Amino acid sequence: MFNSIAWAMGPGAQTGAQGGPQSMFASFLPLIIIFAIFYFLLIRPQQKKAKQHREMLGALKKGDKVVTSGGIYGLVELVSENTVVVKIAENTKIKIGKANIATIRSSADED
Repeated sequence: MFNSIAWAMGPGAQTGAQGGPQSMFASFLPLIIIFAIFYFLLIRPQQKKAKQHREMLGALKKGDKVVTSGGIYGLVELVSENTVVVKIAENTKIKIGKANIATIRSSADED
């Protein structure tokens, strides 16, 4: 009785157990599909947005109306390599990191 159970659990005949490269590809196919989905839904849009933000910061110039990532509205007074001086009120200027500029407002966005 136990002998037949032991034989049933053994390696058995190896006919067709090794599928070669096709079965290996078939086992990796779900992982490849998941990676492709993540790339097109998460990674690529994030890279495009980061590229647009870098281009926007490169085009920043004196006189632009900006909004910082902290929500401060102001007018650019001076642009250097890594920092920006923003006028936020009469006789009030702040120096912030260039990467903290969230958007450049257009003239139509007046409050």
